Amino acid sequence: MKKRSPKISSPHEGRTVIGWREWLALPQLGISHIKAKIDTGARSSALHAINIETFKQRGVEMVSFEVHPIQRNAEITVSCACRLLEMRHIRSSTGHLSERPVVLTEIELLDQKWPIELTLINRDEMGFRMLLGREAIRGHTLVDTGRSYYGGIPPRHRKRRKKQD
Repeated sequence: MKKRSPKISSPHEGRTVIGWREWLALPQLGISHIKAKIDTGARSSALHAINIETFKQRGVEMVSFEVHPIQRNAEITVSCACRLLEMRHIRSSTGHLSERPVVLTEIELLDQKWPIELTLINRDEMGFRMLLGREAIRGHTLVDTGRSYYGGIPPRHRKRRKKQD
């Protein structure tokens, strides 16, 4: 009689696989599509934001900002205002320490939704408008570093290819 080894359940069962870059939504901020780089080396997540201003509304600390959700396109702007979670010191990949506003918002990725913390910073010089760090994906996803866009590319962001004759 053949001896069976006990079935060991994987801690990864039930988690969604995502690529090293994905299109996602931030519905509470009014952003239906933004391309994000998945960065397991970064603890925090960062969103490209400009004109960042903090203010109080009925005794609650708030932050307003604008987002250009599409890379290399400053014409499309989304204006946002939400509760300020805190100001946090963040060390960039170059070692520079800066204080950034942090907001709590919901992410929508591959038909799943969950809350994440986002730091707000001007990412004009960076390749991606959003960086999704390991704290945001922990317990929700697994990253396939060899693939991109498991959720597909939104139709209006697909590059049109010329027909070959």
